[in-house]
Amino acid sequence: MSKSSAHPANAPALTYAMQRDPELAALRGALLALAVKYRYSYNFTWYGRPIIQLPEDIVMLQELVLSVKPELIIETGIAHGGSLVLSASMLELLGRGNVVGIDIEIRPHNAAALAAHPLSRRITTIEGSSTDPQVVERVRALAAGKSPVMVILDSNHTHAHVLNELRLYAPLVTRDSYLVVFDTVIEQLPAGSFPDRPWDKGNNPATAVRQFLSETDRFAVDTELEARMLLTAAPGGWLRCVKD
Repeated sequence: MSKSSAHPANAPALTYAMQRDPELAALRGALLALAVKYRYSYNFTWYGRPIIQLPEDIVMLQELVLSVKPELIIETGIAHGGSLVLSASMLELLGRGNVVGIDIEIRPHNAAALAAHPLSRRITTIEGSSTDPQVVERVRALAAGKSPVMVILDSNHTHAHVLNELRLYAPLVTRDSYLVVFDTVIEQLPAGSFPDRPWDKGNNPATAVRQFLSETDRFAVDTELEARMLLTAAPGGWLRCVKD
């Protein structure tokens, strides 16, 4: 178990055995492929906003936030704002911190809903590309002097875009905090699972994470955290910052 994660009740040996179980692995792959087909992650909300995440990922995110106690959480990709509200609600429980959400397009009805939300005081939104130099500079200014800082990447899922995001936002993550990269699961799904999107097997967040980890020793995959999860959209994407 990583230093910053909550301690699980299950024995580590049993947890790892579950992860290595070949029958479970086959079932997991088939279930995830079907879940994507039926847009399973669209079935859930958090505090009134659609969150578009798998339930286990929601549980793990709240564990990390309550454990790390970040002063700032940076999220790329807003959609309906559910993930921002999740982060804001955890920060509210902690009595500290803010979340910054970035999206190339924030639709008016989503912007209005977030502005009217009871936790809006903990939420800042920025409309623009997460890799636009002006946007990056604004986020860096918001992160200046903040600690711990956590980053969650969940916007455009192409290799090039995610790798650029990793290089731009990883320096803001503080030691023992997390850089979470969602939708690495695309690499494990059948080719063509997203026919209306520019990403696919071989061109997705997982391939970007592999290249990024070959370029830096500041981050490592939290394998103990991931072993506790049966289904996640971010396999290999739970990255713990291990160096200043």
